Parts: sequence; C-alpha cells; structure tokens
Amino acid sequence: MDFFFSNQINTMAYSEKLAGRIREALGALPNVEEKRMFRGIAFMVNDKMCVTVGDNEMMCRIDPELHEALVKEKGCKTVVMKGREYKGWVLVSEEMMKSKKALNYWIGLSLEFNKKAKSSKKSKNE
Repeated sequence: MDFFFSNQINTMAYSEKLAGRIREALGALPNVEEKRMFRGIAFMVNDKMCVTVGDNEMMCRIDPELHEALVKEKGCKTVVMKGREYKGWVLVSEEMMKSKKALNYWIGLSLEFNKKAKSSKKSKNE
C-alpha cells in the first residue's frame, strides 16, 4: 500500500509531455481546470473529472456502455484500484496515443461522456 509522507507530497510522477498534449487538446474549451491527484494531474471539465495523466498513461472517464468494447483495443485496460475494477474508467497507454488523432479519439470519448456524467462537486445548497 502506498502512503504519502510530507517529503513526498510534491513528488508527482506523470508525463509532462502527455500533460502538455492534453492541455493543448483541451485548450479551446471553457471550464477546464487542472488538479493534482492520483500521482499526476486530473483535467476537470465542468467540475467533472474527464481525464488524468500519469507516468506513461492517461486515465479516461468514458461511457460505461462502451467499456467492454474499448478494453479490447490494444493498449487499453480497465482501471483497478484496491482490487476493484471501475467500469467506465480506462487506462490508455501513452504508446497508443502517439498521433494527435489517437489522443483526440480518447479525449473525445471522455468529453462525450462528460456531458452526461454527474459532478462529484457539492453544491453550495447541500
């Protein structure tokens, strides 16, 4: 199990190159925010997690109905945390996103689901 110690908090293991490519792909959109989490950077769109960048992969929040078909694609696998599989969350290898078209494909899937995904952000009235 990983533990964060005070001297490790600023140690983020993520691909700066991939993060820059994601920034560029999302740059023209309104309401995009970056947050440090999952040992990398999460890109929030409309207060909802859309994609994250890690060491050598991107985690995408996708339509759960597309999940089974997408994990059959090379370089794509289900997100597993603490032994639990998360349907609707996939990890895509950086190797499979070398082209702008490939990166935009995965970001596009995440943005499409983002329109109907629920925000985890608490409203001020709650």
